[in-house]
Amino acid sequence: MFWVVAGLLRLLLIIWAIQPNPNANTQRRRFNGGPQPVDAVQATKGDIDVTLNALGTVTPLATVTVRPQVSGQLLKFDVEEGQMVKAGDVLAEIDPRTFQAAVDQAVGTLQKDQAALQEARIDVQRYANLVKLNAISTQTYTAAIATAKQAEGTVKTDQASVDQAKINLQYTKITSPVSGRVGLRQVDVGNLVESGQANGVVVVTELQPISVLFSIPEDNIGAIMEQVNGGQTLRVDAYDRAQIKKLASGTLSTVDNQIDTTTGTVKLRANFDNREGALFPQQFVNIQLLVNTLHNQVIVPAAAIGRGSSGAYVFVVNSDSTVSMRAVTLGAVQGDKQAIAKGLKVGETVVTDGADRLK
Repeated sequence: MFWVVAGLLRLLLIIWAIQPNPNANTQRRRFNGGPQPVDAVQATKGDIDVTLNALGTVTPLATVTVRPQVSGQLLKFDVEEGQMVKAGDVLAEIDPRTFQAAVDQAVGTLQKDQAALQEARIDVQRYANLVKLNAISTQTYTAAIATAKQAEGTVKTDQASVDQAKINLQYTKITSPVSGRVGLRQVDVGNLVESGQANGVVVVTELQPISVLFSIPEDNIGAIMEQVNGGQTLRVDAYDRAQIKKLASGTLSTVDNQIDTTTGTVKLRANFDNREGALFPQQFVNIQLLVNTLHNQVIVPAAAIGRGSSGAYVFVVNSDSTVSMRAVTLGAVQGDKQAIAKGLKVGETVVTDGADRLK
């Protein structure tokens, strides 16, 4: 019984193998002669932006560690961590009482010496009249003049002491030297702070404007410097890591003065106003630098370009709905737009989808 069943199965397999495939003729016609459905568009004329891509790092134009300039007890902070401040805003305050006392003492000394100066000047004037009458000796008159000069010098020294004391009093209010965002505080209220201490009391980072540092290959520096030396302002766009979302647009600020021989690249800086705060210090971003804009270019979708052993080509749709393979010379590319430098005219139709079924 087993051998009978095995023989029947073998016979069925042989019959199935020799049956013709009903789709074979359709596929044979599809690849060997019949009309093929394709997508096609006309070549147009337009502008192509020549851009350079680079990886950049968001770098603040100023990061300041705010250090106290006088020593004393920290009384309070006038700002919160993470708060946006302007240049000159008070960040924290040091106990001002000893510094106010120093001002008062300096002012008192100044007033005393000013009175002495006034008396010395009166003596000089009186002795001048007496020396004319030969009532006193010339030596006495000369000594009075010297005393007045000394008093003038003392008053100037006292005035400088007053100014210094007032400056120290002003330093008890620790102010921000730049506009930006306040970082985490480095010391708590109630602690004694020293003049010029290393860690400071807080760090202020300028965010608006902000810059991005990036590098480009040295082979591209010539095209950039040609535009810069011609007075052109080059646009720079910053994108996220996925190069999908544009974070901000700015302008090229400066080009470094030398090439890094270890990497063969040149550093550039671009400035952004960053009004919306999309750029954050030390953030990695993708940079697109607009070097030039080419006008009146023959443009086709990048999907229309095929590449073979002889170079780039396109399938051109003829008037009788046939196609011709034509070699082309490629120009600049911008996204999905490809400029054709040679081999195609505006208005000609090229295949963008289905070229793999054409011959």
